Amino acid sequence: MAIELLTPFTKVELDVETKTNNRPQIGILGGNFNPVHNAHLIVADQVRQQLGLDQVLLMPEYKPPHVDTKTTIDEKHRLKMLELAIEGVKGLAIETIELERKGISYTYDTMVELIKKNPEVDYYFIIGADMVDYLPKWHKIDDLIQMVQFVGVQRPKYKSGTSYPVIWVDVPLMDISSSMIRDFIKKERDPNFLLPKAVLDYIKKEGLYHDLS
Repeated sequence: MAIELLTPFTKVELDVETKTNNRPQIGILGGNFNPVHNAHLIVADQVRQQLGLDQVLLMPEYKPPHVDTKTTIDEKHRLKMLELAIEGVKGLAIETIELERKGISYTYDTMVELIKKNPEVDYYFIIGADMVDYLPKWHKIDDLIQMVQFVGVQRPKYKSGTSYPVIWVDVPLMDISSSMIRDFIKKERDPNFLLPKAVLDYIKKEGLYHDLS
């Protein structure tokens, strides 16, 4: 399968079946996961398969670096829901480095630590098209693009282009968001089929999101 590397200046086809080295190829999908839902899982799984990655790590952030910080729940709940969501799913795992470090979760700082711990790994950082638009504002972005390969995933209502080197991967578009699920729960509507049943059962058991916007 050929994957397109697109910028306004280049269009190069990559044959993902041909690897030039034997270094582990690991994807990272970061986020608040408040809660994790099926669109997160589809993106992680499809990027892994289409790019031939060895594994994709779902990486929950401790505190997002955005100015418009939103209310979230304790990280222990977000981590547990991730564990339930990927149980038994081939090629998906969890990276807890940002939860362990605490503080604001800057991607640059995280990748410096991960690469120091795993210098033999090639990392692919997965982001939605809406986040691609913000790449110029990312903390130390010029250094970061030398450390990781960004992978962009188109999202409903977003079409993006960038001068940064981004591999675009097409996945089934699902207009699902964590805020939508939280709103359903607050209004006492079951968000059936929007997230794994095990995660929804956990939310009900713990009484999560009834008081959050």
